[in-house]
Amino acid sequence: MFENRVKLMNIFGFEVKIDISWLVIAILVTWSLAESVFPLYDPNLSQQVYWILGFTGAIGLFASIIFHELCHSIVARRYGLPMKGITLFIFGGVAEMDEEPAKPKIEFLMALAGPLASIAIGSICFILLGIAQSAQWSSALKMIFSYLGTINIFLALFNLIPAFPLDGGRIFRAFLWHQKRDLRWATKVASGVGSGFGLFLILAGFVSVFGGGIIGGIWWVLIGLFIRGASKMSYQSALIRDTLDGEPVSKFMKKEVIAISPEDSVEELVEDFFYKYDNQMYPVISDYDEPKYVTLKDVKMMPRQEWKSHRVAELAHDITNETAVSLDENALKALSVMNKTGNNVMMVIDSGGKLAGTVAMRDLLRYLSNNIDIDKDDLSGNTRSE
Repeated sequence: MFENRVKLMNIFGFEVKIDISWLVIAILVTWSLAESVFPLYDPNLSQQVYWILGFTGAIGLFASIIFHELCHSIVARRYGLPMKGITLFIFGGVAEMDEEPAKPKIEFLMALAGPLASIAIGSICFILLGIAQSAQWSSALKMIFSYLGTINIFLALFNLIPAFPLDGGRIFRAFLWHQKRDLRWATKVASGVGSGFGLFLILAGFVSVFGGGIIGGIWWVLIGLFIRGASKMSYQSALIRDTLDGEPVSKFMKKEVIAISPEDSVEELVEDFFYKYDNQMYPVISDYDEPKYVTLKDVKMMPRQEWKSHRVAELAHDITNETAVSLDENALKALSVMNKTGNNVMMVIDSGGKLAGTVAMRDLLRYLSNNIDIDKDDLSGNTRSE
């Protein structure tokens, strides 16, 4: 998910991105408002005005979803949870976080913040609608206020359905977690409800399709499939956390390091390392400098005919938190970083800053597959889905 996204802006320190799939929604919303909704409200306006209003309504929906997710993120940051940003995609938006809340109370407050934000926006729009009707404002303003008020209240109510990973499902999970003090069990139950709700939407979509509502039915089927998949992945993420949390990186580390010299050519790097092994990153080790690293992406940026004449040292980077972990670091963090960066290996650094070994994604996956029933393709970062 979210492989084709573009950064739009920063709001209060949160990076807002848009997935290319969101354009589908923007076009559909603009088209439906301009061709179907607004003409019914006032049939006396020009087609150009309807399309301008349709576009304005889509922008209003865009801003509403951002505000909804921003409120999730602000509450998360208030309680110390690291947030990667906000991404808008075809089914709405997500506030992306690297880890789960530490307490049921935090989960509850985070989940509730989004629907409350949507209710607030919807209420303000309906108040403005009342003022517009009393003051005899233009029908264009009344249409925009009516649409944004209605869609925000709908978003709030839909998200309050107790189906994980919707906000209502997270509130439900927080309640179960508080009752049993068992996050894994609470996630299993809440995810089961979410999966069931997703199945209900799929069946309802098929009924709608056979009843003649093809577009709406297909849409409900897609949303149902998404919710079922997200529910499954959420429970698998809980299993991963339970299995890896507390396990040190050193348990999975290989001391026999496959490293390259900074004096070797880029051609040697490709032929003796990238062609021979399946790692996407390799340590660069010398007797006179701190360990560095080089990635396959670096090589791809250099023209093939220049590989023989350039040294690895020219491509090497200093170690960062995204390419190395300390010897006693939690293995769960290493897996999270590799998922985030796309690297399938990380360097392991000892207390003296020396390279102690490497930890590979495949070794973590092998350990997980031997200890829990999990689909390796579903390992991904945690997100809030709306």
